[in-house]
Amino acid sequence: MRNLVLASTSPRRRELLARIGVTPTRIVAPDIDETPQKGELPRAYVARLAECKAFAVKRAAGEVVLAGDTTVAAGRRILEKPADEADLRRMLGLLSGRRHRVWSGVCVVDADGKPRVRVVDTVVAFKVLSPEEIDWYVASGEGMGKAGGYAIQGRAETFVRFLSGSHSNVVGLPLFETRALLSAAGVPLG
Repeated sequence: MRNLVLASTSPRRRELLARIGVTPTRIVAPDIDETPQKGELPRAYVARLAECKAFAVKRAAGEVVLAGDTTVAAGRRILEKPADEADLRRMLGLLSGRRHRVWSGVCVVDADGKPRVRVVDTVVAFKVLSPEEIDWYVASGEGMGKAGGYAIQGRAETFVRFLSGSHSNVVGLPLFETRALLSAAGVPLG
């Protein structure tokens, strides 16, 4: 039986892991620079960050490390966490009435130190948002601290008119791929 270290303090990731019967032995916040590199595309960005986060955490003998990163992309543009309410309004305006992609990178470093990385993308389309809906969402505070400025597991789900792919990916951790990676690394699953 392998002990699992979660390289994330996200409560959403812990909740998602619980759905597949996994409880981390340790939770550690990795300290890395999450700034996209010049010209970096969303797929490469989340893969790089997931692996960097996994290796930023010290691993004891026999431990397996799980790290993930999720971002929202409008075309090639990476939408990070909004800096303030004005930035959140800008992001919601950009996503209004159009499709975008949610990308997640998941990295599991097994007990031997070998990394395995998977990248998952989900297509999401928002309805056209009225100024009142944007005001309502911004006032809720829910979008602050979230990639792309929204949390699909909350009020923003009322904006989604179409989703193709993994819902758990949009929440912050694609469970199908994560379960397979953890199983391959010898982590017991519920």
